[in-house]
Amino acid sequence: MQRKHAELEQHNMAELDSVVEELCAPESYAAVYHRSKHDAPMPSTEALLELVERLKAALFPGYFGDKAVRIESMRYHLAANLDSIYRILAEQIKRGGCFICAEFADECKDCEAHSRDTAMKFLQALPKLRRLLASDVKAAFEGDPAAKTPGETIFCYPSITAMIHHRIAHELYGLEVPIIPRIISEMAHSNTGIDIHPGAQIDEEFFIDHGTGVVIGETCIIGKGCRLYQGVTLGALSFPKDTEGLLVKGNLRHPILEDNVTVYAGATVLGRITIGHDTMIGGNVWITHDVAPSSKVVQSRSTKPKGEEKLVGEK
Repeated sequence: MQRKHAELEQHNMAELDSVVEELCAPESYAAVYHRSKHDAPMPSTEALLELVERLKAALFPGYFGDKAVRIESMRYHLAANLDSIYRILAEQIKRGGCFICAEFADECKDCEAHSRDTAMKFLQALPKLRRLLASDVKAAFEGDPAAKTPGETIFCYPSITAMIHHRIAHELYGLEVPIIPRIISEMAHSNTGIDIHPGAQIDEEFFIDHGTGVVIGETCIIGKGCRLYQGVTLGALSFPKDTEGLLVKGNLRHPILEDNVTVYAGATVLGRITIGHDTMIGGNVWITHDVAPSSKVVQSRSTKPKGEEKLVGEK
């Protein structure tokens, strides 16, 4: 028995060595191997999770964070928290730059200073982010009869969670921070089912009711007071390719929603089209053309079944 066991182990070790040999072959790892310049560490998802939680505590004092914040001690708590945010963010920006190594700073030696300067520019935008998020909370509370208080939407609603992440990610995106905005956006996507690219421009008082399955593309522009329901896609109609067959990046390919547009559940709006202000897009429609302001776009009305038609489940 021991001899058979030893032979089996020897056979398994030989098989394992064969697998290692295959995985170490250049043709196997060429498409999946990464090594940052100067062996810099990768961006840390754990650090970015902490960053977002600290930002939530700074933007919504009393709702997030471990300690109760009194008005008298708010300055002390906020200053300490912002110092930590600054240090975490600067480090992660630097790691993101090293990850892509695409002219992040003029010279590698400038990367540290550039990261710190960018982190400070982000912190200077926090009052603006708080104002925008407060308007999103207002829209959620006023737009949902099920919401009992504004605080309920802050603490519970996936729309507000997604917008906190998006407002943070979009600001970093505008500062041309590599990869970090996308990681922050994907954190919200995985938790809420709401997929908003950090490049999307979203004005104040924005609300996504229910939220699951919503997709908002990179070059979308959404005006003030817009509202989406679950399953809405604001996407691209087509993906042009260059002469070598590669997708053309960076072109304007997603919709523009002017102010006070409502898009109901399951609707799909594609391409660089404009949906005029005060328009209502009904559920499950497919739109690839401009829509005039103050319009209503709906499917044909449902009809009663004919006498010979049997409904599902009918006996």
